[in-house]
Amino acid sequence: MVTFLPSRPGPLADVPAFTRAIGGAESNVACTLAAAGHRARWVSRVGTDGFGDHLLDTVAAYGVDTGAVRRDPHRPTGVYFRTDADRATDAHEVVYYRAGSAASAMSPATVPYATVAGARILHLTGITAALSADCRALLHELTAPRPGRPLVSFDVNHRPALWRDGTAPEVLRELADRADLVLVGTDEAERLWGTADPAALRALLPGPAALVVKDGARTALVLERTAARPGPPGVAGTEDTGGVGGSEGTPGAPGPDTLTVVPAPRVEVVSAVGAGDAFAAGFLSGTLRGLDARARLRHGHLMAAAALTAPGDLAAPPRRARADRLAALGADAWGRLHLGPGWTSAGTEADEEVRTR
Repeated sequence: MVTFLPSRPGPLADVPAFTRAIGGAESNVACTLAAAGHRARWVSRVGTDGFGDHLLDTVAAYGVDTGAVRRDPHRPTGVYFRTDADRATDAHEVVYYRAGSAASAMSPATVPYATVAGARILHLTGITAALSADCRALLHELTAPRPGRPLVSFDVNHRPALWRDGTAPEVLRELADRADLVLVGTDEAERLWGTADPAALRALLPGPAALVVKDGARTALVLERTAARPGPPGVAGTEDTGGVGGSEGTPGAPGPDTLTVVPAPRVEVVSAVGAGDAFAAGFLSGTLRGLDARARLRHGHLMAAAALTAPGDLAAPPRRARADRLAALGADAWGRLHLGPGWTSAGTEADEEVRTR
C-alpha cells in the first residue's frame, strides 16, 4: 500500500498534511531483506494508477524483484493513513482504504504457484488473509503441503480493523499451523486465542517446525522442534532459559522443542510502526544464513531496533558486519546495549564499547 504519514502528532482530524511513503507487511520484509543483501521478490497486485507506479518504483529501488507484480486496470492501489502514536495505544489511529483494491483481488487464479515455487523461503502474513475470500483461498493454496515447497514463513500480523466477521482466531490458527515457521506477538496471541503462554501456543500450533513468540520491548523466544524421537512433545531449555524435557512415551512422536530466549536491547523509540516486519526480516536473514537460534533472534531484535529508531515503516538496516558483531556480544554486553536514532550508520568498535557500558 501507499502510506500517508502525518506531518505532526495528534488525531487524524487535526493533522493538516501528510507525507507519502510505502507500507505493507510483506513488501516491508522484502525491502529490508534486499537492503540487507539478500535476493528478494515481492509478489502482489497494484492498480494502473500513479500510486501503483510509486509503489513499484520505490520497492524496486530497494533492490527487490518486482517482475511478478501485476497491474490491475479495474481496481485501485490500496492506501492508508495513520497517526504518529504507538500502534499499541488507544490514541493510535489507522484508516485503511483498500476494500476493492487490486491486492484484495489476489487469488489462486491471479497468483500462480509458479511465481513463488523457486524461493528458499516464502513469507506470508495474516493481513493478506483478511483482505478477501479470494486472498484467503490464495494463502490456503500457498500453505498446502506439496513436494519441494519453499520453507513457509507466516507472520500472524493480526489487525483487528480488518476482521469484522469474527473468523480471525480460527482462520489465522489454521494458516499458521500449515506453515514451517510462525511469528506471533504476545499481544495479538492474547487477543486471538486468549493466551500468550509459549507452551499453550505450541499446543495450539503443533505443526510448524519453529514458533517465534515476540514480547514487545522485553524478549523474543523461539521453540524449535527437534528430530522425531520417542516421547510426546516437550520443551528442552537452551542457554540460560531453563525448560522441561518431555517424558518417554509413544514411539515416533515429534521430539521435544528446544527453547531459546533472547532479551531485546534497550531502544530509544522514534516510531513503533514496522518493527514487527523488521524483526521478521532479521530472523529470516539469519535463517537464510544458517545461523543458530540465538543469532537469529538477535538479528531480529537488531532489525527491529533499526525500524524503531527511524520514522516511517522502513529503515535502513545495519550493515551486516556491524550486525554480526553486535549479535556476537556476550550476554552481559548484549544486556547493556542501548540503541538510539542513527545507530545503524557506520561506527567503530569504540562506539560499541560506549553504547554497551
